[in-house]
Amino acid sequence: MKFTLSLFIVILSFASCSENLSKKQSEEIAEDVTEVLYFHTKKRCITCNSIEQLSKEVVDSLANDKIVMSIIDITENETMADKYEVSWSSLLLHRAGKTENLTNMGFSYAKNQPQVFKAKLIEALENIKR
Repeated sequence: MKFTLSLFIVILSFASCSENLSKKQSEEIAEDVTEVLYFHTKKRCITCNSIEQLSKEVVDSLANDKIVMSIIDITENETMADKYEVSWSSLLLHRAGKTENLTNMGFSYAKNQPQVFKAKLIEALENIKR
């Protein structure tokens, strides 16, 4: 019984420490890093796939450790979808508590004007730093 109680206390301690560490890390990320967040559902159209692919290309081409991309399946991560208030394919930039929605821009240019999409995404990444 003592062993079980001790084990429970140790596990509880680790859980509370890791939660505090995660909160601290996310605060640091919010200050230092621009997140490119692409949300999607299971079924995606050509434009949705283009937005994801072109966004990856831009982030990779910038090769900057202060810009990270996350691809989030809404059906598998409802918590993130709720946090950013999205319910379908969406492209967001997030930095230091500021979120910019680029979804309309993405759907306007990704499929038929990929170079315009890339230029506008790069511009938005520069502007969100200010």
